[in-house]
Amino acid sequence: MPSVIALDAMGSDRAPKPEIEGAIQAARNYDVRVLLIGPTDIIQAELDRHPAAARLPIEIVQASEVITMDDKAVQAVRTKRDSSIHAGLRLVRERQAAGFVTAGNTGAAMAAAKMILGALRGVDRPALAAVFPTSSGAAAILLDVGANVDCKPHNLEQFAVMGEIYFRSIFGGVKFGDLKSGRSSFGLGKSPRVGLLSIGEEETKGNDLTREAFPLLKRLPLNFVGNVEGRDLFNGHVDVIVADGFVGNVALKISEGVANLVRTVLKESLRSTITRQVGYMLSRSAFSDFKKRIDHTEYGGAPLLGVKGVCIITHGSSNANAIKNAVRVAAELSERNINQSIEQGLAAIHPAIVETEAAPAL
Repeated sequence: MPSVIALDAMGSDRAPKPEIEGAIQAARNYDVRVLLIGPTDIIQAELDRHPAAARLPIEIVQASEVITMDDKAVQAVRTKRDSSIHAGLRLVRERQAAGFVTAGNTGAAMAAAKMILGALRGVDRPALAAVFPTSSGAAAILLDVGANVDCKPHNLEQFAVMGEIYFRSIFGGVKFGDLKSGRSSFGLGKSPRVGLLSIGEEETKGNDLTREAFPLLKRLPLNFVGNVEGRDLFNGHVDVIVADGFVGNVALKISEGVANLVRTVLKESLRSTITRQVGYMLSRSAFSDFKKRIDHTEYGGAPLLGVKGVCIITHGSSNANAIKNAVRVAAELSERNINQSIEQGLAAIHPAIVETEAAPAL
């Protein structure tokens, strides 16, 4: 039975065009049914431009309001109760959809998810997790990349557990707690390597937050490799990188800027002379692979880990490929019961914390 994914059709900068094109690609390529959330007339008008969509498992769910990028997040969440973000998350809460995807206002999406879905047991603050390509050919995960600008040490501890579980859920795995066992996992030969992003590898380096968080991560039943630096995002020496949302978001935006710079400069260089153009034609397959490896749209957005349901938040500038892959990731996370795994992982390290259900954030 196909997974049902609710998609905010009005979230991106060019909505609803990328969302509808991405929904069509997802419905064609994956075993999913896509619910497009937003004003029916606007969505239908764009769908009519794609006659093939009528034969695909795509439906429209009416929502009369849209939270824009200019809206103040918390205020919009409280006043625009019939927004496409609200409606999509309610479908997840009511189990009419397995996951929700939006390229809309990030702050509003996070606030609405915490209010409508609530937090998992043992989670104080949900975190956004982003996937990075590495020189080793594998992927690395950085969290938090913007959900929590200010964090406490125990927040980073929870991020480490959620990130390790997310990594294993998507890229293969070992059971939580198989620490430093050398057990083979997703081709890496050991359990996911977890690092704390800091300004030096030594335990004493960093600010108050990282120095206080270090011993908490060290005692976890994880393969904690200690402090890591910014370059370790891409060299493949670590699989899960933990940071507060301020540092993580800056690292994410710088990385995306560098990737765009590399693509632009490389394209200009290859077009500068006839000889280089011929060389490009002869190596087009290699350059295509290079472009795909550093293209953030291939990784499907950032899941908001720690809420009771699957919620994927992607860029406002997302194209159809990014939307398609975000739908794919939402379906994968639902099928692999990542939330149950997170609750079990947190219960394993702090049983007393998860004895009662965490209350939804207001």
